[in-house]
Parts: sequence; structure tokens; C-alpha cells
Amino acid sequence: MGGRVPRAARTWPVVVGVALGVSLALPAAPAAAHNSLTGSDPRNGARVAEAPTRIELRFLAKPDPGTTKITVTGPDNVAASGGPPTFSGSRVSIPFTPGKAGLYVVGYRLASSDGHPVSGEVRFTLTTGTPAEPPPSTGPTAPASAVPSPTGSAAPSSAAPVPTGGGATAAAVPTAGRSEGAAGRGWLWALGGAVALAALAAGLLLRRRSARR
Repeated sequence: MGGRVPRAARTWPVVVGVALGVSLALPAAPAAAHNSLTGSDPRNGARVAEAPTRIELRFLAKPDPGTTKITVTGPDNVAASGGPPTFSGSRVSIPFTPGKAGLYVVGYRLASSDGHPVSGEVRFTLTTGTPAEPPPSTGPTAPASAVPSPTGSAAPSSAAPVPTGGGATAAAVPTAGRSEGAAGRGWLWALGGAVALAALAAGLLLRRRSARR
């Protein structure tokens, strides 16, 4: 009986020392461990129909704002972050500016308390977005006054003006003038002949009267 007490007295200091060492080592373990992502909103791989106004990342330990970098990109690698991130404990919030429907990638990079960098991505799909831009026009349209010819070149759609009846009458005027001129000259010749005949008859009549006397 007396031998058991000294043996127990020697064992308890060892047990207490081991327990104290373990209790002191446990709180230091998380501080020396790597920081890591514990959750996000939207969650990784989610499909959302209504775009959130902000994206939230949750980490195991409080990230350092000076060494934390977060990016948000959407379809066609277009930036979709609406401003700098805000920090609240172990949570980081980023304003979100949605664009086209499609895959969005939230990339993060930060330093752990032991100095090692931690990086990763959160991916989610936005099923609705801004409407697509209209396709550009294929080219200028042909003017209304041009009609393509069989050879491929544009030709005027309206033919040259056709002369009206008035133009034809105007073109015929010189011909009528020439006919009237010819007729006038014929009348002059006839009148001249008549005057000559009258003069000749008058001369003959005078000669006869003189002969009778």
C-alpha cells in the first residue's frame, strides 16, 4: 500500500505536464494554419436567375485588406466588380455589376498568417442578363433610283424623257414655213406674170387707138 502512493505521486506530474503542453499547443494551431475559403454567396457552382447586388466570400480567418485581392469577371472576360471590396471580420463583400447571362468567376488571393499565399475561385452562372446587342448591318442599301442591270452595275430606274406631241409640232414648224415660203414665191411669180400681161394688153390697146386716129 505504501509503495503505490509514491508511484502515483511520480506519475501525476508527468500527466499534468503532457496535458498542459497539449492545451498550450492547440490554440496556436489555427493561427499557424493556412487560411481558406469556408463559403460564398452565391455558392460555388450555383445557377442564379436574379443577379445579386453583392458577392460575399467567407474565410476561416480574418483576411488582411492590404494583401487581399479579389476580381470578378463575366462572359467574354469582362470585369463585373462594381467597386473595391469591404471587410467585416472573416467576410469580404464585393459590389457586383451584372452583364450578359453566362459564367461568372470570382477570383481571390490573400496571405495566411504564416505568410503563405492562398488563392482560389468561386464560379456561378447567371441565367438572365442584359439583351444581346443587335448585329451590325451587312452594308449600305442600293438607292431607290438605281436598279441593278444584268451586268451587275446600277442603271437609272427611269428612262430618258420621250418628246411629247408639242415637241413633234415644234419640229414640224420649219417644214411648214418652207412650204408657205415656196407657195408665196409662186404667187409672186403669178402676180408678176399677170401684171406683165396687163401691161402688154394696155400697150396693144393704145397702139390700136393711135392707128385709128
